[in-house]
Amino acid sequence: MIAELGHFALIAAFSVALVQTVVPMVGAWRGWTGWMAVASPAAIVQVLLVGFSFAALTYAFVTSDFSLRLVVLNSHTDKPMLYKVSGVWGNHEGSLLLWVLILALFGAAAAWFGGQLPQTLRARVLAVQASVGVAFYAFILFTSNPFLRLESPPFNGEDLNPLLQDPGLAFHPPFLYLGYVGLSMAFSFAVAALIEGRVDAAWGRWVRPWTLAAWLFLTIGIALGSWWAYYELGWGGFWFWDPVENASFMPWLIAAALLHSAIVVEKREALKAWTILLAILAFGFSLIGTFIVRSGVLTSVHAFANDPERGVFILAILAFFTGGALLLYAVRAPVMQARGVFGVVSRESALVANNLLLAVSCFVVFVGTVWPLVAELAFDRTLSVGPPFFDAAFTPFVIALGLLLPLGSVMPWKRGRARALRPMIPVAILALAVLGLVWAMQTGRSLGGPLGAALGVWLVAGACVDLATRTGRGRWSERLGRMTRLPGADWGKALAHGGLGVTIFGVAALTAWQQEEIAVLDIGDSLAVGRYEVTLQAVDRVRGPNYVATRATLDASEGGRSLGRLYPEKRVYPVARMPTTEAGIDSGFTRDVYAVIGDAQTGGGWAVRVYVKPFANWIWGGAIIMALGGAVSLGDRRYRVAAGARKLPRGVPAE
Repeated sequence: MIAELGHFALIAAFSVALVQTVVPMVGAWRGWTGWMAVASPAAIVQVLLVGFSFAALTYAFVTSDFSLRLVVLNSHTDKPMLYKVSGVWGNHEGSLLLWVLILALFGAAAAWFGGQLPQTLRARVLAVQASVGVAFYAFILFTSNPFLRLESPPFNGEDLNPLLQDPGLAFHPPFLYLGYVGLSMAFSFAVAALIEGRVDAAWGRWVRPWTLAAWLFLTIGIALGSWWAYYELGWGGFWFWDPVENASFMPWLIAAALLHSAIVVEKREALKAWTILLAILAFGFSLIGTFIVRSGVLTSVHAFANDPERGVFILAILAFFTGGALLLYAVRAPVMQARGVFGVVSRESALVANNLLLAVSCFVVFVGTVWPLVAELAFDRTLSVGPPFFDAAFTPFVIALGLLLPLGSVMPWKRGRARALRPMIPVAILALAVLGLVWAMQTGRSLGGPLGAALGVWLVAGACVDLATRTGRGRWSERLGRMTRLPGADWGKALAHGGLGVTIFGVAALTAWQQEEIAVLDIGDSLAVGRYEVTLQAVDRVRGPNYVATRATLDASEGGRSLGRLYPEKRVYPVARMPTTEAGIDSGFTRDVYAVIGDAQTGGGWAVRVYVKPFANWIWGGAIIMALGGAVSLGDRRYRVAAGARKLPRGVPAE
């Protein structure tokens, strides 16, 4: 009964979304205040209905209701409760329901917090947001209904994919969807502005918090996925340039460009057309990611579905919204003329260069991701594009972007002089000194490690100098006091740029200085990796709640000093009939000792692989700092939703 109510609520939400799409848009066109006023209550009703539908599906998973086909395919009575809940979105149908829930939630948030927006703009934004919902409700109801019943329910389910039964993967999809779907708000603001034919500084301020929130959630989601791949898959890497990894990374790059471009619109009323285009492309890449994950056109361990018919439906959604928005963009281009002018040496110029680097790097990732598909369709050739291509093609843009960010932060608006960069001279000297020192300390290695260390120092120290320059002159005690009173956006920018520097250093250090050894060990044998040593003490058979595992006990030491024990496992999930690898990791501030147990060997002993991974945790520590920077910026009073709206005289209606 609850499942039927959830299905009915989903149909009702679809109907409300249809009303929210048509009525406010017509009202804004005709100037009918009553019709425009329908948008906000409709958005709130919609999120309540789809929220109930999602709660009904969650209840079915928690109670192991095996009369539902989706529960049978993705759950089991022995599965821990955390994974029963995460099983709701650990599949195609349930993840789509989570998608529309988040889409409706963002629409309701715009209704709740957008009271100071001009009435016509708010009506159009909510109508466009609802139109995206209409498309995805139709997709769910007609091709991916999560509430299908089985005529003869089985006694138990088939279990969730064991790779998804992990805390990192339990929270990774919701954060990723908050980022993906959050970009729909920037898209809705862009299309609404094109329909109105007005893009100004206030629009730039309105769109920034939505984009910032989406970028923040994407950062957390991508970091969680990378962390999961690092410790769960057993290959010791943090990023494989998998198509689905790239599908989340491309919107992140475009969202970062959109954030910086919207600043120029807000401050200087320049780059209007470019900013609108970025808002369209950001959500377009989110839809491309959805297509990649659910169509089966590209193979990935992360893919949810392999159904060409569903892929065609998503492709139609992508073509309609992205193509339609780009057509409207072409028609409305004349009304987006820039007003502000700026010199070559200025913050605007640095932000333009920043946008170009981010956009081109996104294009590089896109080409590398889809080229295997193009080669197969156009040339009937099967090929793969792997890490060597992406590392060679993408890295130069990261280096250029890292060099530019601190310089752009200290440049003045409109016109500046070279002397404005003087505060960065000590930072440049420090970065060069670090490069030389690290190069001298390492022997027979590539330039990647020293360059990453120098670039990390350049970004972190540059962020500190940027904060210091905003405190003016005077005694350091006075300047420190003024620093604590700086706006949240200034602190957020410094944290985000500094976090990027930490992550770049972590990636460079791990890539350049990682050590690895593999050997067949009997009980009591040791394996040395650099100055570290691990000794195999035991291999036991253990049983978990819904799996059996071969667990090794390894003693780790450094120069004779004990570091503790590692417990790598090879798990087998009997219901799903699928093995997984659990790495044993001794984490430290400057290194991880990472061990993986392999299969028993014919001649006796066990295959053991051990890595020493320098500064591995700095990769995700930098991501946490970046996300913290986004949260601090989002808390800035000036950038809350509609904080920059024009104050109208009492009694004068908003246009």
